[in-house]
Amino acid sequence: MSLTLGELAVRFGCELRGDPAILIDRVATLSGAEPGALAFLANPQYRRQLESTRASVVVLNAADAAQCANAALIHRDPYATFARIAALLYPEAAIVPGIHAAAVVDPSAQIEASASIGATAVIAAGVRIGARVQIGAGCILAEGVSVGADSRLAARVTLLRRVALGERCIVHPGAVIGADGFGFARERSGWTKVPQIGAVRIGNDVEIGANTTIDRGAIEDTLIENGVKLDNQIQVGHNVRIGAHTVIAGCTGVSGSTHIGQRCMIGGATAIAGHLEICDDTVISGSSNVTRSITKPDMYSSTLAAEPARVWRRLAARFKRLDREAARLTRLERAVGIASQTAAEQEQNDE
Repeated sequence: MSLTLGELAVRFGCELRGDPAILIDRVATLSGAEPGALAFLANPQYRRQLESTRASVVVLNAADAAQCANAALIHRDPYATFARIAALLYPEAAIVPGIHAAAVVDPSAQIEASASIGATAVIAAGVRIGARVQIGAGCILAEGVSVGADSRLAARVTLLRRVALGERCIVHPGAVIGADGFGFARERSGWTKVPQIGAVRIGNDVEIGANTTIDRGAIEDTLIENGVKLDNQIQVGHNVRIGAHTVIAGCTGVSGSTHIGQRCMIGGATAIAGHLEICDDTVISGSSNVTRSITKPDMYSSTLAAEPARVWRRLAARFKRLDREAARLTRLERAVGIASQTAAEQEQNDE
């Protein structure tokens, strides 16, 4: 597909600087672009590449446009605009309706005629599949699963019993939704499994990355609200709730019964303990350890950045001495008649 800059400017509400007749047929990075390609600048770190880019047009904001010698599509949100243009230039393949001969489909399943069921997919009793849904090869949909219109399941996705997936969702390969949560009651003789009788309910426009797992609820359902985006290899424990339009990066683990608010942004490899409340509009940087509830919207971080090994060993040695040094300081304060801060006062000052 080829589109002129004039067409793109009108369609996506951009200010155009350059020849509206220039044709664009692909996207590229600033450094790797050739004529005919569209690139974008959203991160100031790459601003220096504007001088040498060979892209036919660059999508950027007004502040950066003055430094761009190429044609420019100017928009206040260049990254989102680039994403919409890229989706137009690289459309998804059309769904071919029908059920593959190698699929196994229970007679009681309700499948819209416009849906597509891939080879070796297994569709169990009572499953409901909406219009224009695409079920990839090797998917397993267990008893009572429902999939809303226009959703797409890539290969080898597993939806276990009574999982409800909304409309326009995308689930990438290897995702498992609705497995039992990690629930065990401790006894003297060992551990007794707690039946996981809840389900998983997922809203509309949700995207779930490859090999991500979302556990079913123990009693009530695990809930993923509209517009949530989950990266690859995320673990969502039982009875977790994730609010609308929250995004979570890869390798994050969310322990059971934690409730995450709306519009949160959680960096990769974050560990979130169970039974916590994280308020709306919270930002958590990658590799953080969240061990208590967050009630005030802000950006939160923990753990230490990587240091040269010799520096880290010195820091670690100092950490080990902190308790001893704190006790020594307390004794000195008492000796000269200075009252030490209480733990509550210290915590308040730290905040």
